[in-house]
Amino acid sequence: MDSDDLPPAPGKFSYDGILLEASVMRAAQLRSPEAVLRDYHLAGNMHLPGILADPTGHLTTLHAAMAQHFADERWVLARCDDAMNRVRRWLTSMDPSAPLPDQVTSWLFGTGVMTHVLLVAGLRNPTVRRRYAAVRDLLQRNERLDYHETLLTHLGAVDLTATQVKEHVQALAKVFDAAKTVEAPYRFSSDITDVARPIAIDGARDLITAGLNREAMFWIVATYCRCLTKLSLAGLATTPYDASFNTLLADLGVQTPEDRQQKATEALAALPELWNVALVLGKNTKQHNP
Repeated sequence: MDSDDLPPAPGKFSYDGILLEASVMRAAQLRSPEAVLRDYHLAGNMHLPGILADPTGHLTTLHAAMAQHFADERWVLARCDDAMNRVRRWLTSMDPSAPLPDQVTSWLFGTGVMTHVLLVAGLRNPTVRRRYAAVRDLLQRNERLDYHETLLTHLGAVDLTATQVKEHVQALAKVFDAAKTVEAPYRFSSDITDVARPIAIDGARDLITAGLNREAMFWIVATYCRCLTKLSLAGLATTPYDASFNTLLADLGVQTPEDRQQKATEALAALPELWNVALVLGKNTKQHNP
């Protein structure tokens, strides 16, 4: 849209049996091929064919540039740098006075975007919910599964058992089912509905069944925070879920503001190593996709 005053995004909805998610964005974000090529979320979508409607022809022009230059080393490095900066912004903007779900979200997404740096380097989709499963596959193909353990260590999930994660999913299902029934002015409300439940709850269980219980923790925590926020914005008490949420945070080693700050400091200190791994993945990808 040309306007800076954007309407709320429709979010997730079912259409003819297919779950879709619609967003709204400013036209200025798509002003030039160069602007999109250096944005790792936009470029990751725009380089693939999939335009459904393009009355002005601008999207078609952008797609042509994306398809031609998406894998150029210059732009791959720019997108990796974009992801690195997002890690820094999330982890340096943690506010200990903010509501607890917001504090945890800042730490969680700052840590989780570390996977995106590598996925972008490997020309992979920087997916949201399955990011740790996706980066595991990338690192395994590049014989660097050892570094996947490092990423899980920063997340706090490296030693979690399948039993522990199953218990966290059970607790999440309870707060999810409470939050899905309420209305609240919340941008992620469509993530907490009957339509979205197969993603948040069943999707976590599918990962556990596949032996990716540790990788499931990212979206379990993210969804837990969103459920608590939605309940709070609806004016409902979240105290019935405090104990299980604190257990979740304790298992990840991020129960207190000091814990989260320590984890953030460790992640920030690890960024040079992350960048070096990204460079190796990018080089390997270029060799296999000249």
